[in-house]
Formats: sequence, C-alpha cells, structure tokens
Amino acid sequence: MVFDGIVSANDDERYMREALNEAAKAAEAGEVPVGAVIVKDGQLIARAHNLVEGARSSQAHAEMLALAEAEDKLGSKWLNGATMYVTLEPCSMCAGAMVLARIDRLVIGADDPKTGACGSLLNIASNEKLNHRMEITRGVLESECAAILRNFFKARR
Repeated sequence: MVFDGIVSANDDERYMREALNEAAKAAEAGEVPVGAVIVKDGQLIARAHNLVEGARSSQAHAEMLALAEAEDKLGSKWLNGATMYVTLEPCSMCAGAMVLARIDRLVIGADDPKTGACGSLLNIASNEKLNHRMEITRGVLESECAAILRNFFKARR
C-alpha cells in the first residue's frame, strides 16, 4: 500500500509479481523472459515484456516498451514520481532511457553481471555525473526472477 509516497515491501513484491507475469508471457512467446511494470501514485500505469525476437528490434526490451506505454498514457516524456519494477537488471540502453524519463525509483528482481547497468557492470541509473538519478532497490523476489531466466535458457540448450 502507498501512504504519503512510502511504498511497503509488500507492494514491491506485489508489483514484482506483475512483472514476473509479464516475463512469463515473454517466455511463452520464445522471448528472453524479462518483464516490467511502471507504477505511479499507487496505480499500475504500464506493463510490458520483451518482444525483441518477434519485433525483430534490439529496442523492444520490456523496459523500453513499458516506458513508451507510460509516457503515452500520461501524455508526457517525464515520469517523475514513478517506479519501474523489472525482473532483470536493466542494460545500458534501458537504464539511460529511465534516466531521461526521470523515473524516481527502480526495483530490480535479479542482477545481471554481464550487461547490468544499474550497479552490476555499470551504474548509469545512479551516476552522479548525469542530470537525474534514481533510487534502486535490489533483490525483490530475486530467486523467482532468476529461476524464470535459468529455466528458459536451460530448456533452450
């Protein structure tokens, strides 16, 4: 629940489960199972999952699609006050887009040591040299978020 802008740990888990539902849709479509949702003022305003293969677009990451949906819904390129929940730590493209959109908070399920740009490999999301930084919460439903990825790639081998 949201009280005066404070989000409880239960809300983080609830919205991460929504992102996991999106990741499951990606897996069913043969896409890398990453899901994202955006919440603002206690309302879920956008949801997306990876569509890279189906769209044949390197830009069709769950985070990018969720940002576009939220911006369209709000009629603004600024997403101040919004929180993004994503099952896998965003890459540099997605982290940069979140900075440009001015997302206030990012909640990450599983870290990505190979391409993660929110603290693992790089830290674009909280880089003091950039004009915007976001609060980051890591490890929400981490085992579930890691498992959906692990199971997806195990099945493909």
